Order: sequence, then structure tokens, then C-alpha cells
Amino acid sequence: MSRLLSFLFFGIVALSFVGCAQNPVTGKQDFVMMSEAQEINLGRQADADVRKQYKVYPNPALQTYVDRVGQNLSKHSHRNNLRYRFTVLDSPEINAFALPGGYVYITRGIMGYLNSEAEMAAVLGHEIGHVTARHGVRQQSVSQAKDLGIQLASILVPELNNQAFHDVSNLLGGALLSGYGREHELESDRLGAQYLARTGYDPQAMIRIVGVLKNQELFDAEIAKQEGREPRRYHGTFATHPDNDTRLQQVVGEAKTLTVNDPVENREEYLRQTAGLIFGDSAAEGVVRDNRFMHRDLGITLTFPADWNVKNLPSQLFALSPNNDAVLQLMLDPKPSGTVVEYARSKLGRNAKITTLQIDGHAAALGEIGNTLLGVIYDAGRAFLIHGNSKAAQSFAANRAAMEASILSFKTLSTEERKQIKPLTLQLVTAKKGDTYAALAQRSPLGRNAEKYLRLINAQYPQGEPVAGQLMKVVE
Repeated sequence: MSRLLSFLFFGIVALSFVGCAQNPVTGKQDFVMMSEAQEINLGRQADADVRKQYKVYPNPALQTYVDRVGQNLSKHSHRNNLRYRFTVLDSPEINAFALPGGYVYITRGIMGYLNSEAEMAAVLGHEIGHVTARHGVRQQSVSQAKDLGIQLASILVPELNNQAFHDVSNLLGGALLSGYGREHELESDRLGAQYLARTGYDPQAMIRIVGVLKNQELFDAEIAKQEGREPRRYHGTFATHPDNDTRLQQVVGEAKTLTVNDPVENREEYLRQTAGLIFGDSAAEGVVRDNRFMHRDLGITLTFPADWNVKNLPSQLFALSPNNDAVLQLMLDPKPSGTVVEYARSKLGRNAKITTLQIDGHAAALGEIGNTLLGVIYDAGRAFLIHGNSKAAQSFAANRAAMEASILSFKTLSTEERKQIKPLTLQLVTAKKGDTYAALAQRSPLGRNAEKYLRLINAQYPQGEPVAGQLMKVVE
């Protein structure tokens, strides 16, 4: 047998060890490469990673409420033997996702835009559908099989022997950001609608959720025009389906065969459970008001250019220029060494131009090399780095003044100023006759788009108005 045939034989033998398992939902045989025990272990390991990146929202009563609704749904699922875990994450991101083995997450960000328990159940039911249909496992198994083929090919073609071909560690992360693909997302919609009906909720709540996220997409398109950037895309099917999508109506329509008498909505219960929910940035991660970043625990503030798009993520803070051709990032070194000039030079290299100065009474340095501008401020034994760079010399020159102005805006906060840093929260009010979102927006801290935000969180976007007696959400 030739060497080539030997390798091909090895591949066939290796693939023969791959198993097929019965899909709990369809009853058909799925191409999978892990047992249920391995699936649960994979979910447990990924859960630890999720909790490193995101904090659990510190509201035990809300966590209990979400878990109760989720557990009730999971009892009516195709895999009610699993131990499901439902967690609210302390993130302003508008998202929900599931890991193999029964780990389901919903962010406080998306919860702020829901308006009933039935809608929350629809989000959770959709994610339970991913678990019951083993979408994560099926995707992982297909990727592993492809990886096996790539390993065989790398022996035959050494040029392919590159780590990039073998790295599938981001598989689940990619699925969380972009969904599992149209087919899997539609299957989860169908399953979620079934679980809603079986649990006593109106399966049409799934349609309303698609509408909620579609409105988010339309709103972000408006904001994108203001900020001069590309609109965002949202999770999975929700990113591409308008609320009248015929196929999605058909998917949810399948659940109509399960009669729901007097379906549960629990609007007031949901609103009261989410009263006080943090809206937007949390104080722990720092807050942004009119492009001014303020961090209570660090005791510092920094103002970004007015027309830049600020991203305050759990692990990093940065701002993008209107044309997305320049970026500013704030970083912290808790134990810098050397003088501020020596430190700046260690970051930029010996050929950098370094200028010493005082910023808010602190020893500081401004360094520049190529298309990079770096501000270093020493404060209480720490080094704050404000790093700006651009894609090209022309865009660097156009944005340099704005970047330097941000660096020079760095200030430390007084004790009183730190006490004033509080997150925005959702509060409930009863609409009075004559109330309008335009009038409510004038008293809102949400800025120039307050009117649109208020319509969004009350499911009356883009043109709705409050109805007298309506229990509604405002942001304070």
C-alpha cells in the first residue's frame, strides 16, 4: 500500500470511530462526536469561561425569578432530564445564548427591552431549543471532523500545517455572537414556541421577540448614521427576520396545534420584577455620559471626542472615530516601573518623540511615533495609558488633535464626585392623560435619543405614545 493510500486508509478508520446519536427532538440519527456526559462537561467548562468574562447580575430575587420561569419551560422540553441553569449576566449587551449541557444565559441588557414574562419565556425557550436539539454539540462535532480531515491533509501537504487550521477553541464563542446558522435558529424558534405553548404561554410571543430585536436593529441603523458607522447585526435569526417573516410565522404556527387556553402573559409581574434594573453601563465598569467616562472605583474621568463612538466593555474601554479610521483606548498598569518618560519610551521604542508635561497635577508624558500617540499619566502608583492610533498617516493627522485633547482631559475625581457616579435604572410610572414620549424625554438622562429609547423599552417604537393608565418604564 502506498504512503498516500495508507493515510487515506487511516482517515477512513478514524472516521469509523465517529458515532451517530439519536437526536432528542427529531428522533433521527445525528453526526456527533461526544456523549451526553461529555456535552455536560463541555458546557461546565465553557460556563467557567463565561463567568470570567461577565459578572452575574447581583440581584438574587431577579435571578430566582428568571430561573423559575426557565425551569418551568425546561420541564416541558425534549430533554427534561438535564439539569438546566439559568443566569442573568450583568451586561448591557442585548443578547441571550446557551451552552451545551443546559447552561442558558440572558443579559440584563435584553431584559430592559422586554415587557412581559411571556416575552422573557420566549427568549429562554429559544435558547432551551438550542440545548434540546444539541446544536452546540452538532456544530462542535462537524468542526472536529473537519479538523481531522485538515490534520490528514497537513501530513500530505505540509504547507497546511498551521495552527490556524487546527484551532477550533472559538467555535462556541462564534456561535454565541452570530447564532448557530439559519437552520438551527429557525429550529430553536419552532421548539421555543412549542415549549411556550406547553407551559401555558402564547407561542406568538416568539414573534414579538423578533419584533423587539428587529426594532433594535432599525434604531441602531439610525444611530449608526449619526455616528458615521456601520449598523450592528443581532443574534442569529433575529438579525435577518422582520416581524412579518412568512417562514417564521409558519414555524411558530406549528405550535398552534397545541391549544393554549387563557395564555399566561404576566406583564405587570415582569415589570415589577425588573423595576430598578440597571440600564446601560454599571458603576462597577464605569459609566459614560455624553462621551465622558467616569469610574467610581478608579477615581478617574476621561472625555472622548464628542462625535466618537465609545465602547465600554467589561474587559476594555475604547472609542472609534466617526469614520472608524482611528481608535483611542484607555488601559491601566497597576505597577509601572521607571520614570514616566522611561515608561513611555519602553512602550513606544527609543525613536519615539517624548514630551513631559503635567496633566491635572500628575506627572505625565506624551509620546508619538508613526501613526501612534500615547499619553501616560502617573497617579497614586498606577500608570494610566491612553493609546491612540490610526490606520494611515492621513487619518492620524486628521484625528491627532482630538486624540491629544482626550489625553489632556484626564482628571482624578473628588470623593464627592465619586459618590455621584450612579448607573441609570429602569423605574415604573403610570402614564397620565396627555403624556408623550417627547415630554418624558425632556426629563430623561438618556441624551438626544431619549425619546426613541423610551419608545423602545415600552414596545412602542417608532411612533407609539403612552396610553393613560398604562404602567410604563422610564430611565432615571
